[in-house]
Amino acid sequence: MKNFPTLRILDLFRLLFERLDIDYPTLRRILQVKLTMDGRRPTTIMSQNTRGNKKKDSNQFLKSLGFYAFIGLTLIPFLFFGDNFMFQMSLIFGVLMFLIMTAMISDFSSVLLDVRDQTVIGTRPVDRRTISAARAVHVTIYLFFLTAAIVAVPLIVGTVQHGILFGVLFVVTVFFSDLLIVALTALLYYIILKFFGGERLRDVINYVQIGLSITIVVGYQVLARAFEFAGLQVGFSPTWWNLLLPPVWFGAPFAVVLNGASGAYYYIFIALAILIPLTALWLYLSLLPTFEKNLLKLIDQTGPSKKKTSKGMERLASLITQSREEHAFYQFAGRMLKNERDLKLKIYPSLGFAMIFPFVFLYNSYSAGQSFEALTSGSSYLTIYASMMMVPGIVIMLQYSSKSKGAWIYHVTPIQNSGVIIKGTLKAFLLRLFAPVFVAISVIFTFIFGIRIVPDLLIVCLIALVYSVICFRMLKGTLPFSEPFESAGQSDGWKTIPFALLIPVFWGVHYILTKVPFGTWAYLFVLALILPLIWNKGLKHSETPRFLSNQKPTSS
Repeated sequence: MKNFPTLRILDLFRLLFERLDIDYPTLRRILQVKLTMDGRRPTTIMSQNTRGNKKKDSNQFLKSLGFYAFIGLTLIPFLFFGDNFMFQMSLIFGVLMFLIMTAMISDFSSVLLDVRDQTVIGTRPVDRRTISAARAVHVTIYLFFLTAAIVAVPLIVGTVQHGILFGVLFVVTVFFSDLLIVALTALLYYIILKFFGGERLRDVINYVQIGLSITIVVGYQVLARAFEFAGLQVGFSPTWWNLLLPPVWFGAPFAVVLNGASGAYYYIFIALAILIPLTALWLYLSLLPTFEKNLLKLIDQTGPSKKKTSKGMERLASLITQSREEHAFYQFAGRMLKNERDLKLKIYPSLGFAMIFPFVFLYNSYSAGQSFEALTSGSSYLTIYASMMMVPGIVIMLQYSSKSKGAWIYHVTPIQNSGVIIKGTLKAFLLRLFAPVFVAISVIFTFIFGIRIVPDLLIVCLIALVYSVICFRMLKGTLPFSEPFESAGQSDGWKTIPFALLIPVFWGVHYILTKVPFGTWAYLFVLALILPLIWNKGLKHSETPRFLSNQKPTSS
C-alpha cells in the first residue's frame, strides 16, 4: 500500500502516541488501510464524482478540494470591510463555522458513527484505545484538508493585506474553532448514544440533523445583530448574550491585538475561545471508551416497532396515485425514505433549512423598520417560497441508495412505462417530507397574516408540485435509488443551482399577480388546469432508463 505523505508527517508524533499507550504501528497500519480505501471507495465525507476511470489508490477527496477552495473565496470580501476586525473576523468565522458545521451535520456522523471498526478490527487483538485513536486521527486528517482548502486563499490575502501577525492569529483561531466543532459534535452524539438505542437511536440522530440545521441558521442571524450599523460605520458594544456566540469569541483576539480593543468582555471572549474547545476536547477524550462501547448500539436492531401507516395516510396515498403499480412504488419509496439511514442523513438537514428560511426572511422584512400591522397587511407571506429550496437537493438525492445493488428489481418488474416508478417516488417525497413542512409553515403564516392568504398558499402548493416535476427531470435516464452514494459527485451540487434560481422567478410572477385585480384567482385556476398535464407529460419516461439498458439482474 502507498506510504501517504500524511502518514509520514504523523510519524513525527509517534512518541506522543506511544506515551498515550497507543500501539502506533497498528494505528499507522489502520490509517493506511483507511486512506487507501478512501481513494478506491469514497466515504460519505468524501463524496465525489467517481464515474469513469480512476488512478489506482488515488485519493478522490484531495481532487475535490478545489471545490472547497472556490467556496472559500466568499470569505475574501469580508477582509476589506474597513478596519473593524471584530466585525470582519466574527463574520468570517460565522461563515467558516457554518460551512464546516454543515459538512459535519451531513457527513461527519457517517464517519464518527461508523461501526465497521468495531465489527472488523474490534474482533482482532487490537486495543480499543488504538481503534479510537485511528478513528479520531482519520477524521482529523480530512477535517484539516477541508478547512485548509477553505481558508488557504483568505489566509494569504489577509496576511498580505493586514500583516504576518494577522496570519498567525488566523491560523491559531481556526485551529481552536475546528477543535470546538469536532468536540461538540462528538459530545452531542455521545449524549444521544448514552440515552437511546436500537431503532430509536437512529430516529433521534435524524431529528438532531434537523435541529442542528435550524440552530446554525438562527445563530447566523443572531450574529449579524450583535453589531450596530450606522451608514458605513460598524459599532460593537459587548453584552452578556454575545457570550453565546462562538464566532464572536474568535473575532475578539483580532480586535484586541490589531485594533487595540480592551475591556472585560473582550478578555472573556478570548478565554472562551481557548478554554471551551480544550475543555470539550478533554471531555470527549475522557468519554471515548464509553462512546465506543455505546456505538455498538447502532448494530442493535431491537427497539420499538415501527408504527404502521395510519388509515388516513393510506387513503390519501390511494387518492393521489393513479394505478396499482404507481401505488406500489409509492409505498416502496416511502419505506426507503423512512428506513434508509444513509439517505436520511443526507436529506434531513435540508428539511431543517426549509423550515427556518421562510421565517428568517420574514423576520428580516419585519426588522427593516416595518410595523407589525404593515407586515401582516402586506405580501411578506410569499417568503414561504423559501421552503421550496429543499426540493432540488432532495430530488437529486432520490437516485442514490446504500442498497443500490437491489435496483435489479426494476428489471424484473412487469412495468412497461417506468414513469409510474418516478411518479410514485416523487409523490412519496412530496407527501412524506415536503407536505409536513409546508403545512406547518402555512398554518403559522395563516395565523399571522389571516385567512386571506389561503388562495396564495394553494398557489404556492401547486407551484411546488410543478417545480418538483421540473427538478425531477434532472434524473432523466436514472431510476430512483439505483445509484450508489459513492457515485454522488460535487457536480450534483452545481446541478441544483439553475433549478434554485427558478424559485425567485416563481415568487416574482406570483407577487406581480397579487397586484392585479383577480390575478391570484386566475393564477390559481390556470395552475389547477395545467398541473395534471405537466405531471402526465413531464414524467412520462419514454426512453429506456440507464439502469435497465446497462445492467442485468444479479443473483443474491
